[in-house]
Amino acid sequence: MATNELAALKASFSRAKDFLNAGDAKMAEKICRSGLENISSGDPNLQVLLCVTLIRQGRSGSAVKRLKHTLRMFPDFEQAHEELGNALLAQNKPEKAIECFKKAIEINPENVNSHIKLGKILHALGRVEEANEYYQQALKLDPIQEKLATTTQLISQNKLEEAEKICREALQEKPDDVNGLRLLASIASKLEQNEDAIVLLKRAVELKPKFVAAWSALAEAYSDKNQFGEALDAVQRSIKLKPELPFGFMIRGGILAKMNDHEGAITAYQEALKIDPDHVGSNMGLGNTLKTVGRFEESVTAYKKCIEVHPTFSEAYWSLANLKTYQFEPPEIDLMENHLNNKDIPEQSIAFFHIALANVKETKKQYEQAWDHYLSGNTLRRKNEVYDSVQTQITHDEVINTFTAELLNQKTGLGHNSNEPIFIVGLPRSGSTLIEQILASHSLVEGTKELPDLSMLGIKLSKSRARGMKYPNAVTDMSDAEFLDYGKSYIQTTKRYRTDKPHFIDKMPNNFAHIGFLKLILPNAKVINATRHPLDSCMSSFKQLFYKGQSWSYDLFEIGEYYLEYDRVMKHWQEILPNEILDLEYEKLVENQEHETKRLLEFCGLDWEEHCLKFYETKRSINTASSEQVRQPIYKGAINSWRHYEKYIGPLIEILEPILMELPKKDRPKSLQK
Repeated sequence: MATNELAALKASFSRAKDFLNAGDAKMAEKICRSGLENISSGDPNLQVLLCVTLIRQGRSGSAVKRLKHTLRMFPDFEQAHEELGNALLAQNKPEKAIECFKKAIEINPENVNSHIKLGKILHALGRVEEANEYYQQALKLDPIQEKLATTTQLISQNKLEEAEKICREALQEKPDDVNGLRLLASIASKLEQNEDAIVLLKRAVELKPKFVAAWSALAEAYSDKNQFGEALDAVQRSIKLKPELPFGFMIRGGILAKMNDHEGAITAYQEALKIDPDHVGSNMGLGNTLKTVGRFEESVTAYKKCIEVHPTFSEAYWSLANLKTYQFEPPEIDLMENHLNNKDIPEQSIAFFHIALANVKETKKQYEQAWDHYLSGNTLRRKNEVYDSVQTQITHDEVINTFTAELLNQKTGLGHNSNEPIFIVGLPRSGSTLIEQILASHSLVEGTKELPDLSMLGIKLSKSRARGMKYPNAVTDMSDAEFLDYGKSYIQTTKRYRTDKPHFIDKMPNNFAHIGFLKLILPNAKVINATRHPLDSCMSSFKQLFYKGQSWSYDLFEIGEYYLEYDRVMKHWQEILPNEILDLEYEKLVENQEHETKRLLEFCGLDWEEHCLKFYETKRSINTASSEQVRQPIYKGAINSWRHYEKYIGPLIEILEPILMELPKKDRPKSLQK
């Protein structure tokens, strides 16, 4: 083989490996195929790597055929036997996979991965003694690799506590293992322990300054903490190290989108797509950002590109459905229904197909089928969500016990006197986006998005106190000066989302639990509680897969419990803060828009502006599921939509009965009208 040809093969292999390691198996496949077609069709390394990309995409059948062909040409190629074992395992053929891994070990007795795989297969088959022999041998050969391989598998199964334990054991033996540090950081990020993740990743890049994956992960960890300057610096290091890969530009796009720099985000995604037009993550990010700024036709094109490249990429189908106006063609519906039975697609991806299909069936008024899909999708999603209703109740007990009328009277007037913020709180999908759009249509008001800054101040307060004293209890330990400082801090940190208008909106729904805190640090802030019929509110959350958070929303009983908690906390605020919170009912706003809009503006101390009635003409970015709906005139079709599913939601009706019985008889479920 000529030197130039060998160099070209190595370059293709390295480039494909980079894409594969970054999660883009489709692009890795394309590079492998190009190398085999244009450089050397018989190169076994590229052939096997191609098969790895196929396995990652759920195309194990194609991988098996190609690997068997490769082994006829190269019968002693250890890695081909190992990957054939992986492909057969993906086809649920463990006995045949065992033969392949044993052959790989026969060729190379020090093959750690094959020992680990054999141990796991045999253990699953109940052949525990045999399994332990292979595990023990793997530990002798490379104890760190065995533990990190197990950690990776446990992370993929969302068994984070077990994964953390094993990863920490590995790092005790080898504290400076950069892959171990990155894996432990990944676990921390999934547990929303972003500070821990940052510490671990900073250590990893100190030890290995050219560790691209760690720089990228560090950028995302900083972004999750809203430390955008540091996030952009980290991702720039990643881009500088590997400018030929799209991932850094994709991450940069995500950071800029969070900063509300949507044009910058679009440019970053387009830079990524210049490198790889088929890059699914960048097309997805571009589609989401285009949707946010109201460029819906272009967002549809981006989502469809994802599906063209990756036909089983369920999130793209769900995103199309989530536009609320996209009409699926019959072949697209058939494809989604067929994918439900594809065993190679992970359950969490199947959940997106179910919710997309539920939207389709609901549009066609096929409510029984829609319900089946909603229930199936939520059941699958709930498996990977961590939620503890008891802890929610304990937290709210602490809030109610801390923020008493006595405390608020004692500390009144100590906070920052700014009247700039307008908070919209409540439960998701209860009309908050419509209220925000109406307010943002006023010349003096700026819409931002759901801001994390208030809850971040609670975290900051917890960290500033003696060990064991946390927010909300720590509020009782605040000095008079701190109330002013925390109010100033909120105004300062939120400037990054604003321009120069005198008022801005923070529509983080979960701030309903922090109203006492915000009124102490920002006594002149306005608070609007977006309300809706309890069953419409709960069902709208059940029908929506959230990107993150709202873990209570995937089980009817837990939704009901959470609604009761929300109602309990809001009644407490209304009692100790009379006339300080405006309840704005979605149904009244829809039925009598002008009257309710005037009431809203008057509460906020704003003069009447006719343009607030034409909110749908206001051009601005909107980050929520209702983004397209609020760009149209008032829509009344969502009122009482829960009645389509009344016969299926018995557990929800039962738990909400005390609240539902407070409603007029006509607004109650039939079972409560007697």
